[in-house]
Amino acid sequence: MTRSLANVAGRAVLSFGADGSVDVGRASGGRFGPTPADVLEDWAAFRSWSESIGPDAPPLIASQLGPPVPAPRQVFAIGLNYRLHAEEAGHDTKGLPQVFTKFPSCLAGPIATVPIVSPRLDWEVELVVVIGETCQRVNEGRAWDRVAGLMVGQDLSARDVQLAGQAAQWSLGKSFTNFGPTGPFLVPTEMVAHPDDLRITCRLNDEVVQDSRTSQMIWGVAELVARLSSVVTLFPGDLIFTGTPAGVGNRREPPRYLGVDDVLVSEIEGLGELTTTFAKEAS
Repeated sequence: MTRSLANVAGRAVLSFGADGSVDVGRASGGRFGPTPADVLEDWAAFRSWSESIGPDAPPLIASQLGPPVPAPRQVFAIGLNYRLHAEEAGHDTKGLPQVFTKFPSCLAGPIATVPIVSPRLDWEVELVVVIGETCQRVNEGRAWDRVAGLMVGQDLSARDVQLAGQAAQWSLGKSFTNFGPTGPFLVPTEMVAHPDDLRITCRLNDEVVQDSRTSQMIWGVAELVARLSSVVTLFPGDLIFTGTPAGVGNRREPPRYLGVDDVLVSEIEGLGELTTTFAKEAS
């Protein structure tokens, strides 16, 4: 039975898909939870405990869900990590990964409404990695052991802010409110049959604008965890947005950007989908 972690009104809930759900804090008698962050602090023990638990409540629906990890200590993001995307952007694919951050206040759940705060608002569907234990200087061969699970993510980008000035402002341009939809669930790695090779797609108003596989990353999940942990300490619940494939709006001819009433659906095989709607900015 599939077991994934969800955030419902700030509480950690175990989802069993169509079979139902269970509140982690109540079912564990307070041993785990009540928040997703609490669960992630003892992830290995939680996963073992969860194998003995069944649903006692109805299945969850997307509108109930918040970001599975609502308040991570750190959010890393990787730029130009798919070869075709790097080539369409005119960047060399050699060297080291380009690392920046999305500030945690930008995170949103799987059903989100985003105000049009930029005339050059762009989409980037991404695989998001959730770290499962404190680690530093992780060997690449053991890196997947440090991963709690995977999610779908959107790295929405205000290109005018991101590219303003002599030095790019990547982090600011990608951190407006709700610019980081994630979810719908944190799917444990053991529940994903082929975590290094998942189909990843993005549809804008039912038109497919991105379609690739995570196996096309230049730097895969294990290498990213190893490289990041060689510099910083990674903590339970930290997120890594692993990069986006080709097909973003600002590299089209002519460029195409998001506008009022556009609907973006971001999907990754085995992990679910996000639906993001765009609305006029409040005056």
